[in-house]
Amino acid sequence: MKVYNSHEIKNIALLGNDGSGKTTLTESLLFESGQIKRRGRITMKNTVSDYFPVEQDYGYSVFSTVFHTEWNGKKLNIIDCPGSDDFVGAAMTALNVTDTAVLLLNGQFGPEVGTQNHFRYTEKLGKPVIFLVNQLDDEKCDYDAILEELQNIYGPKVVPVQYPVKTGPDFNSLIDVILMKKLTWGPDGGKPTIEDIPADEADKAMEMHKALVEAAAENDEALMEKFFETEQLTEDEMREGIRKGMVTRGIFPVFCVCAGRNMGVGRLMEFLGNVVPYVDEMPSVHNTRGEEVKPVTDGPTSLYFFKTGVEPHIGEVQYFKVMSGEVKEGDDLTNADRGSKERMAQLFVCAGANREKVEKLVAGDIGCTVKLKDVRTGNTLNGKDCDHRFNFIKYPNAKYTRAIRAVNEADTEKMMAALNRMRQEDPTWEVEQSKELRQILVHGQGEFHLRTLKWRLENIDKIAIEFYEQKIPYRETLTKAARADYRHKKQSGGAGQFGEVHLIVEPYYEGMPDPTVYKFGGQEIRISLKGKEEVNLEWGGKLVFINSVVGGAIDTRFMPAILKGVMSRMEQGPLTGSYARDVRVIVYDGKMHPVDSNELSFMLAGRNAFSQAFKEAGPKILEPIYDVEVFVPADKMGDVMSDLQGRRGMIVGMSSENGYEKLQAKVPLKEMSTYSTSLSSLTGGRASFIMKFASYELVPGDVQNKLIETFEKEQEE
Repeated sequence: MKVYNSHEIKNIALLGNDGSGKTTLTESLLFESGQIKRRGRITMKNTVSDYFPVEQDYGYSVFSTVFHTEWNGKKLNIIDCPGSDDFVGAAMTALNVTDTAVLLLNGQFGPEVGTQNHFRYTEKLGKPVIFLVNQLDDEKCDYDAILEELQNIYGPKVVPVQYPVKTGPDFNSLIDVILMKKLTWGPDGGKPTIEDIPADEADKAMEMHKALVEAAAENDEALMEKFFETEQLTEDEMREGIRKGMVTRGIFPVFCVCAGRNMGVGRLMEFLGNVVPYVDEMPSVHNTRGEEVKPVTDGPTSLYFFKTGVEPHIGEVQYFKVMSGEVKEGDDLTNADRGSKERMAQLFVCAGANREKVEKLVAGDIGCTVKLKDVRTGNTLNGKDCDHRFNFIKYPNAKYTRAIRAVNEADTEKMMAALNRMRQEDPTWEVEQSKELRQILVHGQGEFHLRTLKWRLENIDKIAIEFYEQKIPYRETLTKAARADYRHKKQSGGAGQFGEVHLIVEPYYEGMPDPTVYKFGGQEIRISLKGKEEVNLEWGGKLVFINSVVGGAIDTRFMPAILKGVMSRMEQGPLTGSYARDVRVIVYDGKMHPVDSNELSFMLAGRNAFSQAFKEAGPKILEPIYDVEVFVPADKMGDVMSDLQGRRGMIVGMSSENGYEKLQAKVPLKEMSTYSTSLSSLTGGRASFIMKFASYELVPGDVQNKLIETFEKEQEE
């Protein structure tokens, strides 16, 4: 294959909601460019994208697919991304290593929540966007309504380049307002017949043409001057203006295709090849030191590895972008993240599972290799005298958690090794061995995301596993003050054990004044502050420990032992065995023995006195509350709101955002366990949500009673 230079390469991310037709479009793009001889079909399981068995079994995209096409002396690297919000990590990765986003819209629905999410990512990263309306042959497609909605959401920067003469089953022609021609296809699509625009479409076409010319001129001073003089631009001038406008996000062109019938795809390819910015026209990436790294061939060699795939009979396939310089077969490089040496034995360009050998790749290009010893996703390999590192990809927080275990306990270690390896392939999976919950937890983006993980463990690694509900990290606290005395005494020949502790416990809050006096049953206890220790608990909240012992009733040297005893009980609250937090403990009296008192005695006395007082202090269970934001189509708003309220959620805000409704709610974590699945079911997959920890709040009384009852039963067992 020809070696392309940086000014001949374009990197494109293909994004879109589930069902928008990305996999079908990929087949048509590859067919049009001559990369494949026949278009595959999803039903036949022979497409370039979605070639992994898990994708074919489940019928949806799980991984991004990297492929390339050659068109008019240009190389287009395209990454086809999964549409489901569960696999958002792949879309974010693709956007970070490409320069332009093609946002595919389902002609039946127009812009959806997934469209909004993807656009938001392009906004954060400053990437050019092309909107592409697909499925124009769907009987429910209304192009004018879709265009109007896009312009309402994203403003006047949305400018049509094409529009269909009609939509629905009879769709077969487009008006192209750059060319100012009508393109018509036969039943099998392919190459169109190019005709003059019919008289009844002339006014509409001219109006759109003028809008496009004006939008193109706005991005270049020389073009703007010419536009003011003549109100016209040549086709080449329009292309130049559109390219500059795309780089600055000053224009979002709208194209039309019917990928399933291969109509409009060739014209899209022309635009991608002729107008979309080259890699060296986009802002440069910065390394971890904040230094600009330009995609220049004569710079030092630096490769960023953005994706790892595992394929049968091959093993790990590592995908990389050449950030600077060039890489050749046989080059020896150093891993900047791990310190290891690697040799690039083979270089390939990709088209799904098909790989084509190349001798060299230059700055800005995307390729893959195999059989590297010690490279992980996110690593950088550098040539001599180069020490770049990159960490520009930021992944979203997990929002779906399940506990996981191997059906055969002996497979646990093997399972953990497989999970850690899979996280290298997909950084949005997180694996946690929770000491608090005594569970192995897997965090992901949704039910589909974790279902994929299960499939791979069972089918690739041959490890039978099961998911079960995660325990909730409850907290216990107090609602009132209480006191308790406890004497630990043990005599068993020789030296004995003796320690007596009198203490008070009460709820603690930030900024609380130091204690002075307490009254319990007519008894007044005055506090004389001798020492104070504030412990920031690793599970959140505080323990404040006050020494108020006067007259030497307990030697100061035993105070750390009492604190240790209290801490051991804080780690296992009396109601549910959960961590306790936000407690103040005042040790005000006690007794010791000149011979039998030791640290162990006071540790046990402190632990038991604290436990007794805690139970008398109106103990309450706290549960984690999460801030939840749901993006939902207006017609599903009521259903989603009712569902949240049924989950003990409190609606705290509602707003319209870019044509969609945004619901803000506070919801207990316990009630979010199946939310991903329920939301998808309620909205037909057209909604998305994000969640993050907000606070701990008291559980309602009926919920607390159930939790205590469950815990007591578990203890009996």
